[in-house]
Amino acid sequence: MAEPGEESRFRRYKGVAHLWQDISLILVPVTGIISILNLPLYVGLSFYIQQYLAIFFSLVLSLVFLLVPAQKKMAMDTLPWYDSILAVLSLIVGFYAAIFYKDIVVELGLLIPHRILLGTVVILLILEATRRLIGWPFLIIVICFILYALFASFFPGGLYATAISWPRLANYLYLDPQGILGIAIEVAATVVFAFVIFGQTLFRTGGGQFFIDAALSIMGRYRGGPAKVSVISSSLFGTVSGSAVANVMVDGWFTIPLMKANGFKDYTASAIEAVASTGGQIMPPVMGAAAFMMATFLGIPYAKVAISAALPAILYYIAVYIQIDLIAIRNGLHGLPRESLPSFKEVMKKGGYSFFISILFLIYLLFIANLDGDKAGLYAAASVLIISFFKKETRPNIAKLISILKDTGEGMLEIGVISAGAGLIIGIISITGLGYTFSSTLISLSGGSTFLLLVLAAAGAVVLGMGMTVTAAYLLMVILIAPALTTTGVAPLNAHLFVFYFAVMSFVTPPVCLAVYAAASIGKADMFKTGYQAIRLSIAAYIVPFIFVYHPALLLQGNVIDVLVAVVTAVIGISLVAIAVEGYLFRPLDWVRRILLCGGGILSLIPGWETDLLGLAIALPIVFWEWKKNRK
Repeated sequence: MAEPGEESRFRRYKGVAHLWQDISLILVPVTGIISILNLPLYVGLSFYIQQYLAIFFSLVLSLVFLLVPAQKKMAMDTLPWYDSILAVLSLIVGFYAAIFYKDIVVELGLLIPHRILLGTVVILLILEATRRLIGWPFLIIVICFILYALFASFFPGGLYATAISWPRLANYLYLDPQGILGIAIEVAATVVFAFVIFGQTLFRTGGGQFFIDAALSIMGRYRGGPAKVSVISSSLFGTVSGSAVANVMVDGWFTIPLMKANGFKDYTASAIEAVASTGGQIMPPVMGAAAFMMATFLGIPYAKVAISAALPAILYYIAVYIQIDLIAIRNGLHGLPRESLPSFKEVMKKGGYSFFISILFLIYLLFIANLDGDKAGLYAAASVLIISFFKKETRPNIAKLISILKDTGEGMLEIGVISAGAGLIIGIISITGLGYTFSSTLISLSGGSTFLLLVLAAAGAVVLGMGMTVTAAYLLMVILIAPALTTTGVAPLNAHLFVFYFAVMSFVTPPVCLAVYAAASIGKADMFKTGYQAIRLSIAAYIVPFIFVYHPALLLQGNVIDVLVAVVTAVIGISLVAIAVEGYLFRPLDWVRRILLCGGGILSLIPGWETDLLGLAIALPIVFWEWKKNRK
């Protein structure tokens, strides 16, 4: 989704430029709908998927130059002549590939001069669009890969490879299905697009306010109520938004001041919102864009990815909830007055049932009907519109429908540019064989140790995620590191989820943690204190991925007994870890008890009845002792 609060990033025009901008924004979702439903087939026409991708890509790329200024301090209501040229060039390179692709595909290996020129232009356009919209970290990484392809023969040892000439590289990256028009942009233009339009439709018809009101009615009256409202509403919002920062910017303006007024410290309130919002990326049924790419990379239904991710996501929020509850107890914080809270029954009457029906319909399409993600998201968006027509408060008019289309177009800019950049990287790795080389080097560095390799992967995902989106960090890590993990015996889905979790956690891991920055700015809190508190609150996400690599039952893989035992021991284990991190259980805990509880919790998480019993033997006497002292 286009992130609320970021509207100033985009230019707003009047006159002809405004018309050009609006038409382009609307055409992005319109072409997406046409492709997903395969409407041309009904009139006897058939196309390669790359032809649609080329149109989608050219529209997105041209919109970047229309909407995003070259420098932040430039005028936001005028279109410079050079950006007009770049936008037109973006359309030319995309529509050329779309129109002539049936001829191109049979002569792909031919180095034709005008195609080499167009390939050079499109690579330069992607680099500039990346600089403007995503930032320097991702741009530098893409440039390094391009330089490697050109000068691979000068690299020492295992990194040595045959250098690729520029004409061959430009032609390959531009037109080959392994390049720009490959898997990354295919997922963005189909599955991700479908869920962006679903999210925009849901929130344009009142879904955002419903999530907040529902959370208030359920959790507002309990101790530390505003913080628990943040957890519930942010996790609900996160299931459809696809962006941690967007979650913060929507919920945070309401929940953070409410938490501060309730007695939470400014940095604690900001950290709670950042952590709750970031968790939305890993919370099924609809996770971030990277999860849909994961399903495509692995060649499995998205439903399997979501089901496997369910228990770790629940453990994440259990730990956050327990810590919030303990903070509230320790500081004597109470819930909100019952009379100030909305009634759950009234919330549902105002339109809540329609949102629940749409989300349940989406779950049915994904998990029971096993429909492809793109069609499921599109049908779910249609269901929101149909149901909303039956209530005056939610009924969309023409202006609102146009806004949904335009907001969807804007929401596709970032993921479109990231996918194009990822296409360059994937193409270079494919043509040079770098993926195999890099995996071999990592395995050698780790000495064959799976655990050390996991540590390297976790660190790499967090570092790469600093200043980049989850999708960009995930794509890089899954291309370079996931193959090394699978080589050492880690199941492919487990390896991909491991990388995905740590890419997500880069949003709350200092020093560069975008969700923390957003929340701290709203709460007027110290960023470093907020970041430190966010690490404590999200402790489950740093531990659980290491466990599920060795213990697939945590991903609901295996027989029923193993899964049930894993669920019970995992809930106990993560609860003990949360108590230890917070340092409070009925009363403050000293460091010895905290270390023992943490150790007992981790042992309970580790697979095997021996470690489960040992963990419980260490932790339960402390819990019983503290409970007994509290009774006295």
